[in-house]
Amino acid sequence: MTTRTLAALLLLAAFIAAPLAAPLTVKAQTVPDLTGNWEQDVIAIGQWLQSNGISTVHYTVQAAGDPNSVMRMYGIVEAAYRINQVWQQNGINVQIQVDTNWESSFQKQYDNFVTQYELGQNGDFFVNSYIYIATLAADGRLLDITQWVQAYWNNVFSDFYTPLMEAAKYQGKYYGIPQDTEARPLYIRKDVAQCMGWDLTGLDEKVKNGQFTWADVFQKAKEAVEKGCADYGLIHRKGSAHPDLIQFIFAFGGSLYDPNTGKLVVDREAVYKWLATEAAFADAGLLPRNIMDWDWATQIHPTIVGEKKSAGGTGNTLFDIGGTWYWTEWQTKDYYLDPQTGQKRPLTPEEVKNKFYYTLFPAGEQGKQPVTLSQPFMWMIAANAGKDNPNFDNPDFKKAYQELAFLMVVEASDPIINAVHSVISAHVPVRKAASALLKNETFINQLRNLQLPFSKEVMDAIAPIIQKTADPINIEFLANVSYMLEYTHLAPSHPYYSKLADVFKQAVDRVLKGQMTPEQAIQFIESSVNADPDLSGNVEFTGSVPTGWSLLPTTQTTTTGTETGTSPTTTTTTTAEGGNTALIIGVIVIIIIIIAAYMAVRGKGQA
Repeated sequence: MTTRTLAALLLLAAFIAAPLAAPLTVKAQTVPDLTGNWEQDVIAIGQWLQSNGISTVHYTVQAAGDPNSVMRMYGIVEAAYRINQVWQQNGINVQIQVDTNWESSFQKQYDNFVTQYELGQNGDFFVNSYIYIATLAADGRLLDITQWVQAYWNNVFSDFYTPLMEAAKYQGKYYGIPQDTEARPLYIRKDVAQCMGWDLTGLDEKVKNGQFTWADVFQKAKEAVEKGCADYGLIHRKGSAHPDLIQFIFAFGGSLYDPNTGKLVVDREAVYKWLATEAAFADAGLLPRNIMDWDWATQIHPTIVGEKKSAGGTGNTLFDIGGTWYWTEWQTKDYYLDPQTGQKRPLTPEEVKNKFYYTLFPAGEQGKQPVTLSQPFMWMIAANAGKDNPNFDNPDFKKAYQELAFLMVVEASDPIINAVHSVISAHVPVRKAASALLKNETFINQLRNLQLPFSKEVMDAIAPIIQKTADPINIEFLANVSYMLEYTHLAPSHPYYSKLADVFKQAVDRVLKGQMTPEQAIQFIESSVNADPDLSGNVEFTGSVPTGWSLLPTTQTTTTGTETGTSPTTTTTTTAEGGNTALIIGVIVIIIIIIAAYMAVRGKGQA
């Protein structure tokens, strides 16, 4: 073999081997960008995948929650089914396959996702609380979907409640899409109000307009107890890392987070007014001093739904600070002690409706705004979404797989899917179109008759839940509370918020038990924060403790007593503002007397 022949053979071998070693050449010039038109984008991505030899796309969804919240998982399954239908109708031979992973514990699901991500074994979709967005996004585990959200803003995301879309952000960029949420109303017992002679008509509008504040709540609570209509004026939760009680901070115009510094905030004025309000209720015998020690199932809920102790019940209250999920929880748990039978049982939907009125959490004082509190769940897409598909390392394929994942989330956010999830899980819809469906008789009838435009797989999974939950009374309730999301606030998505919340909890407990004044509790909060290495560098204090502030009017008759049923005593107190006014008037009178005396003496001298 000549040298020239050998060289030619080597060149030929190199030419043959070159296509095997070289990077994959994509047939289509570029992956189509998302336009905001869902069907057009689905078809374009499908055609691109098919033209580049892809016939199957595989994803996994990881979701968490109670058994009735499974649409967090099946929403993605349904979205895949619908995209497959569009492709089939347009002659595109590509199919999406979805594996599902369900976990009842939110925290365990999060821990699993983090651990699996390090091994490249995580799901493509992670459906969990918004509180994880900051940490996961900062660690690079979530996909930045900002440009796609903007492309779909007018057609889809402008319909979502604004505060919830804000919760999907981290450092100004979108890393999630709201999946569901809840609100925390102020519940009012209709039967107690009737006993007092209090007409609740139009109260929700007065609260909405800031005309009914926490001073009014106190007055009505006091009246309910004094008239013998209720054992307590107010019951609330014991507090946790996301306590309902932080609504007081927002209701008094305060904040918990500074986006400019990234630090948690203790607003001295707002926190003081919160603690002073708690103290006013406890000192007047309207709120149990040891409420933070009460048990959920045997004390708190039985008192909220119960009858007066004197009537053979477990106790009752006029007001309760709770969550929208209470509405169905009261129908599923044996909280109510029936005085007729002496047995504990759930309430019926009709009984819940007849017992409870509900409003926003009222403004702390005149000039402030009513609020509510939410903890939305989010659709989140992993930063490595699509990793289990061919040629993922190629930037074009990676983009196509991740755009397709986003289009699946858009479809999983369909108003019908969201409305169905709302009904079966007792959550509040995250978008206005879904809220409107809950007032649509045609939709409600289709839902109750299991005539939904869902795949057989999804319908088989949720039909038993629908049959148990789709009561018109409960649907009406969810529709009625949807407006509250326009007023919602969120606990900070900050790694040390739970620590600060625990300090707040301790402060509330000590104030309620009379172990600290509100002023002392503020000092306790500051010293606790400064003594904690994590909190001291991540919490800033703003404002100052107001002087002379009181929840009560200038002169107010208050009732004090113990929660054990001892006879209350009545006293009259005057606030610092009232004292200052009296002092000023007295000084003015003295000055007038001195001037009059001087003029009289001067007149005698001139005479």
